[in-house]
Amino acid sequence: MSAAHAGQFALLKQGRFAPFFFTQFLGAANDNLFKFALTVLVTYQLQVSWLPAQMAGLVIGALFILPFVLLSATAGQWADKYDKARIMRAVKLLEIGIMTLAGLGFWFQLVPLLLACVLLMGLHSTFFGPVKYAYLPQHLSERELTGGNGLVEMGTFVAILLGNVGGGLLMSIPQTGAHWVAVACLGVAVLGWLTSARIPASPASDPGLKLNWNPFSETWRNLQLARQYPSVFRSLLGISWMWFFGAVFLAQFPSFARDVLGGNEQVASLLLVVFSVGIAVGSLLCETFSHRHVEIGLVPIGALGMTVFAFDLYLASQAVPATTGALLSVGEFVAQPAHWRVMADLALLAFSAGLYSVPMYALIQLRAQPSHRARIIAANNILNALFMIVSSLLAGAMLGAGFSIPQVFGATAVLNILVVGYVFWLMPEYIVRLVMLVVTRVVYRLKVRGDEHLPTDGAAILVCNHVSFIDAVILGVCSPRPMVFLMDHRIFKTPGIGWFFRAVKAIPIAPQKEDPQAYEQAFERARQVLRDGDLLCLFPEGAITKDGRMQPFKAGIMKILASDPVPVIPAALHNLWGSSFSRIEGAAMARPLRRGLFNRIGLVVGEPIPPEAVTPEALQVRVQSLLDEPSP
Repeated sequence: MSAAHAGQFALLKQGRFAPFFFTQFLGAANDNLFKFALTVLVTYQLQVSWLPAQMAGLVIGALFILPFVLLSATAGQWADKYDKARIMRAVKLLEIGIMTLAGLGFWFQLVPLLLACVLLMGLHSTFFGPVKYAYLPQHLSERELTGGNGLVEMGTFVAILLGNVGGGLLMSIPQTGAHWVAVACLGVAVLGWLTSARIPASPASDPGLKLNWNPFSETWRNLQLARQYPSVFRSLLGISWMWFFGAVFLAQFPSFARDVLGGNEQVASLLLVVFSVGIAVGSLLCETFSHRHVEIGLVPIGALGMTVFAFDLYLASQAVPATTGALLSVGEFVAQPAHWRVMADLALLAFSAGLYSVPMYALIQLRAQPSHRARIIAANNILNALFMIVSSLLAGAMLGAGFSIPQVFGATAVLNILVVGYVFWLMPEYIVRLVMLVVTRVVYRLKVRGDEHLPTDGAAILVCNHVSFIDAVILGVCSPRPMVFLMDHRIFKTPGIGWFFRAVKAIPIAPQKEDPQAYEQAFERARQVLRDGDLLCLFPEGAITKDGRMQPFKAGIMKILASDPVPVIPAALHNLWGSSFSRIEGAAMARPLRRGLFNRIGLVVGEPIPPEAVTPEALQVRVQSLLDEPSP
């Protein structure tokens, strides 16, 4: 098995990924070790009159993300203009300097200096962020992107876990805890710089870019640049909402553990362990659920889980028994059954967030133009920061108005329904892909062979035999990007699934004798799809088979290739004849689920054929040969 197909964990053994992974892992761990240690310091150990304990997490979070708002646009320019490996090494040197100052702050308990270091670590992460996500598509293929992003997300949240647990444990050491935190922060920074030295060269994607040093005008320009790619920009909004949502919970863990659950510092760390493990598992399983493609159909599932389990966390918090006296230790906390529901909700909420976020990140990396990718990711960081700032302000306002922490969680869960629903309304492709997943994982069990022949960019035509009313669904779920279908206008209007064909922007075509104008308009729209560099799918038989045998291919494809010569990719659907959506009974769904659930079907994709070698007869022979192969 090649490295490209050996699974995501094989990347951890490769020089193109492992040094980068451990560099970003150590950076995230240090961010959170430092921030959580500071939060524990001002929440449990110091009484700072101008920084109330309940607001400490919000203030620290707001300071950390402020540089993302102000300087992400500049960071995006640098990542597009210069070698990304060099930038990462420079950022790691900056981290060593910041952690030296932070060490002094912890040693002498200088809270203003520590808050200044929070701002500087935000600056460090601002310049690392665009490089981090622009690096991945430069070194990973489409089939590796979801797995690579899953590993990065897993690593980030395991780093958050270790950093927070480490910060909490070190700060709990009597008398010398702050000293140990100072040593640990500096040591992790040095280790991160050493791993960055092994990151391979990552050449600039736009070396001729002229830098704009005005952060405000460049921020606006980056946001406008992102809006030129509607699917990418809407995914940016979706990711930013996830950070809004997550920031509400992460910032409140220390206060939630102490004031609501009656737990000590270790209980706050336990909640972070549960949350981090949940999101790490969800992120890792994205590759398995998506069959090593960028599968955004997982996003609605994750969004639903985020709402359900966040709201149940609110309900579970109401059932927690009141505590008096000393704060609970971890052992005392887990001994109470009511607390297990709280931990289960946190774990499943985080698991859902992993399913939600990883496909969105992969989609942005796949569809953003390479020369602008880092600036698009910078726009994402800007939006993330703005959403997190609003999150902190809104949560702080609600707490100041007398809301309890569980009530803030419940309100966030309800708001999630509205915001995510709006994102899906703007971009129905997410729901369409979910429908495809259900059909190909529940009604059928789809196996694919040769999907590496489906192009991730550039114009091409896919041709396939036409066996059932849901052939477009089957083909669509196998493609690494949206494809546009040219199909019979009667199928386009089929009750029950016609909405799906409209959602995927299929092109209905009527016979020339029946409606000459609609016939020509359909071909013109098909040509425009190819001119836009997209993937077009045709069923050259012109209609669904009525007897299970392939019908003669019509010459319509030649009409398209005459003006737009592009590669043609043959494909064959196996075992769909006789299923619920075929015409074996004379009409689809005459006997629903006639073969039950999970019946096996297959798709075989052949190598592209150059346009000059295409004829209807030759195409039919090639598709028939794929049909004669064993089913995957």
